[in-house]
Amino acid sequence: MTTTVNNSLETQVGIAAKVAFLRQSGAFSDGPTQTKVVETHMSWVFLTDNHAYKLKKPIRSDFVDFRTIAARRRDCEEEVLLNRHLAADIYLGTVPLKLAADGHLALGGKGLTVDWLVKMQRLPDGRMLDKLIKQRAVPEGAIRSLVEKLVAYYRASAAAKFEPGAYRRRLAENAKVNARELTAPRYALSQDRIASVLAAQLALLDREPELFERRVSEGRIIEGHGDLRPEHVCLMTVPVIIDCLEFNRDFRILDAADELAFLAMECERQGAPVVSDTIFEVYRNISGDNPPQRLVDFYKSYRACLWGKLAALHLKDPLPADARKWSSLIDDYLNIAESHSRRLR
Repeated sequence: MTTTVNNSLETQVGIAAKVAFLRQSGAFSDGPTQTKVVETHMSWVFLTDNHAYKLKKPIRSDFVDFRTIAARRRDCEEEVLLNRHLAADIYLGTVPLKLAADGHLALGGKGLTVDWLVKMQRLPDGRMLDKLIKQRAVPEGAIRSLVEKLVAYYRASAAAKFEPGAYRRRLAENAKVNARELTAPRYALSQDRIASVLAAQLALLDREPELFERRVSEGRIIEGHGDLRPEHVCLMTVPVIIDCLEFNRDFRILDAADELAFLAMECERQGAPVVSDTIFEVYRNISGDNPPQRLVDFYKSYRACLWGKLAALHLKDPLPADARKWSSLIDDYLNIAESHSRRLR
């Protein structure tokens, strides 16, 4: 019965009508002078003067199924809950989008609930790590504060349990999946180049199984953030990290060194190798963990392949938006993957 009602409401008020309403500054109680709209692969984000509101798209993919209002509500609630670990005062809660009796949409109030949004405090754009990297203005000491916060978070996370060899097999299988997508004929990428990167990754997994088994036995595989990119880091006096990956817990189960390698790799890609180096310098000094450099290089290569694959998936659309942008991004990631894979031999 509930499913029938939700399907009816999905049909009655489509995503286009919801987005059109939320684009209006009058939709929000804080009376913004203007509303900036950002579209991502999975959501629409509406930025007012002081707040950000996120509306999930009613999509289905290999990873998510957001086709019902109930599913989107659950995901909104999970996003708020998980992000309070690293962005405690930023995530304010969920807000219902209502269809009033007169047929008008409103945030909150009376009427039928036709969707849910995550409400956040808006962060200062100028303090986001990606912006600071672009301006070559990352404050001295800010990366140390960031890593200190992450280390405390990792220490509070229970170690994940794996059967002997299971973690290493997971990495190997994921590496093969990344390469398989990247070598699809539609992308016209160098088969030899991708095969060489994959071979180096698999060779290390086969040659030094103890390197990865030790990470498991030492409790280094934890539930992390899952999407630790510079654009999700705000370097205020106390660093804030937003957009924890909420829709699939398995993607958050990873080596702390893997998560930091992803952040460091992204800093490299955006032109800040010194920030990349500082992340691990601080981590090794304060965490009691000293991941070997070849492990860090493996994770950087592995993550670059994963994100190259994710960029490539945008080109599968019949008429991809910004095809040149995605092709350039794929090349950037493959350059990084290749560079770090050479250090594994």
